[in-house]
Amino acid sequence: MTALARETTGEMLLRRLRSPAAWSETVDLFAILTAASLPWSTSLTGIFNVLMLLCMVPFLDVRAFLQSLKRPICAAPIALVLLALVGTLWSDAAWGARFYAVNPTMKLLVLPVLLYHFERSPRGRWIFVAFLVSCALLSVMSWLVAFYPNLALKTDPAERGIFVKNYIDQSQEFALCAVALAYPIVMLLRERRYWFAGLLTALALGFFVNMTFVVVSRTALVTIPIMFGVFALLHLKRRSIGLISAALLVGAVLAWQASPHLRHTAERFSDDYTRYVENGEPTSLGLRLEFWRKSLGFFAEAPIKGHGTGSTRGLFERVATPAGRYQASAEVIGNPHNQTLNVAVQWGMIGIAVLYAIWILHLRLFRGEGLANWIGLLVVVQNVFTSLFNSHLFDFHEGWMYVIGVGVAGGMVLRAQQPQVKMGEAGS
Repeated sequence: MTALARETTGEMLLRRLRSPAAWSETVDLFAILTAASLPWSTSLTGIFNVLMLLCMVPFLDVRAFLQSLKRPICAAPIALVLLALVGTLWSDAAWGARFYAVNPTMKLLVLPVLLYHFERSPRGRWIFVAFLVSCALLSVMSWLVAFYPNLALKTDPAERGIFVKNYIDQSQEFALCAVALAYPIVMLLRERRYWFAGLLTALALGFFVNMTFVVVSRTALVTIPIMFGVFALLHLKRRSIGLISAALLVGAVLAWQASPHLRHTAERFSDDYTRYVENGEPTSLGLRLEFWRKSLGFFAEAPIKGHGTGSTRGLFERVATPAGRYQASAEVIGNPHNQTLNVAVQWGMIGIAVLYAIWILHLRLFRGEGLANWIGLLVVVQNVFTSLFNSHLFDFHEGWMYVIGVGVAGGMVLRAQQPQVKMGEAGS
């Protein structure tokens, strides 16, 4: 009996190993684990992502996959990676620095893979659920470490309420989740499913309350109103826009009055600017202005093809002033903290054209109705506007948020456009 059971178990395992549908389910599982681990660990995110890609190999339909790469939404990210590789040929930086600068672009190669897979998989929504639940748990942990700092894995006392990573990454996650929930909340209210709508509203408010009273980045303060504006224009009527805008304004005033932390974060804009202009101090805003001013000069020197991959730090070293009273001008960095300038310095107008093609093509992909279109659109809008202040497409955390968000949502949108795609035709 035991031998028969063992034989049956072995046959079942062998049958699953030969089943494309089983491999597709495994790919989905590792995609869920990748999204769930992103708010917590860079290492786990990388490990699960590699396992996801490996599980796609055994039953990959190579011809269909290569055909999918010809679509502009896939070709544009690949073009930026190729440009980074080719750009090493005219760079003056050391070869180690050139290849190190290629690395941030490599994650974009996963985006066409996700588009291909989730065009065939029916489980794309679970990736977003996993990310939302993971961020909700991180929000709870943020409150705990705000009151009990010894629980934090980070040792920086200035970053209150941060269990892992940093306040910029955490604010990006919470802002995305909070605003993304607006669409299902409105849909549930229209369907008179008030209990579920109330639950999601409480979850969204939990993210906002955390950012109000614990920690928030100034980038999030700037981009959250923009994301809400996009939602209002696309999904609300004029009367609803007026009522909700009034409610949000009242909520913002109350939060401003109740949270000294929020007021301090906003007031630092003018304070940082004044200290930089008058004394040349290396404040957060002052350094960005310094980096942008110098980067524009580097771009003017080589406007067509740029200075090459990995050249940024060497250029800043060349123009750095001796450390003295004006410390901001003495700073040397390899990242201008602006996605467009980061690309422009290295690859000139060619790089800017490719970068903007990526954003425009992906914005056009999410023009329809539905949750997948809303999430994909929001991910692109957030990345575009936060990239005014950071190089978020190349940063690990925000870059993977973009790749996973656009890849999964885009695949879901493409799947909805082709209802003939069957569940068994996973291709991976």
